[in-house]
Amino acid sequence: MEDLISKVNALKETPIKETVDKRLKEFELLGEKGDNEWFSELCFCLLTANSRATSAIRIQNQIGARGFLNSSKENIAQTIKMNKHRFHNNKAKYIVGAREFKEIKKILKNKEDFEAREFIVKNVKGLGMKESSHFLRNVGKKNLAILDRHILNLLFEEGYLLEKPNVLTPRIYKKIEETFNRIAEKLKMSSAELDLYMWYMKTGMVLK
Repeated sequence: MEDLISKVNALKETPIKETVDKRLKEFELLGEKGDNEWFSELCFCLLTANSRATSAIRIQNQIGARGFLNSSKENIAQTIKMNKHRFHNNKAKYIVGAREFKEIKKILKNKEDFEAREFIVKNVKGLGMKESSHFLRNVGKKNLAILDRHILNLLFEEGYLLEKPNVLTPRIYKKIEETFNRIAEKLKMSSAELDLYMWYMKTGMVLK
């Protein structure tokens, strides 16, 4: 299991560190922006659920914050479909429904990371534990694990999980998150930083 620690430490001695540091700074800067930008990122994370992050980024750039706030459900669904992104009708429905939380930055203002995630999971339809953690990381929160299939596969391969869970209930998610956060502590880095290194190890990319 110490092998993962060694691999991440080795990556920190490569040019990947500069890319990771740049991405973390981008998250911090997004966190300083207003409700519209936060809502756009919330919609991006609605798009990523069970779908590719690369096409979700493309769709977010095409629709933009104003589109997420004002475009019709049909127009949003069409843009999603044009990008060959999965579940275009459902995702458009969730995005329009999320407009109830268009002032998401103000809503979460006094909530710490885990409390903010609980609020999102409970109230924003279409966002589970993973997607809510993803959103909060992208707006500068650093203490949450984004347990997607790449991270789970790596944890399993490195011996931190005895088996890969078929279903990630909130209880199982939090249990694995504790393991993830302990690894981050050993590496003296935030969970947000560790996620980027581990995702790179599985994908060769450092995305948001």
